[in-house]
Amino acid sequence: MSVLFHPEAETEFLAAIDWYEERSAGLGADFAAEIHAAIQRAVSMPLAWPSLGGDLRRVLAHRFPYGVLYSPSGTSIYILAVMHLRREPDYWRQRQQ
Repeated sequence: MSVLFHPEAETEFLAAIDWYEERSAGLGADFAAEIHAAIQRAVSMPLAWPSLGGDLRRVLAHRFPYGVLYSPSGTSIYILAVMHLRREPDYWRQRQQ
């Protein structure tokens, strides 16, 4: 299954990696690994995670307060947001799928 990122989702993912890396060497890599693991869980079982309405779903990262919002579609999943769970919960709603 292929994974496609909304451009803003990719930007926020990379910015979060940088933010964690600035806090502690290696923490950014740990964060990236956790998000990639969450994405792999979504790829493995695309319909297993809670629906946020329509075909939008959220899988949570372990260790970090982040969720990956995605839409499964045939042989791919589309990542709409890599969101911090405690900040502006609806900021991603204006994004086009």
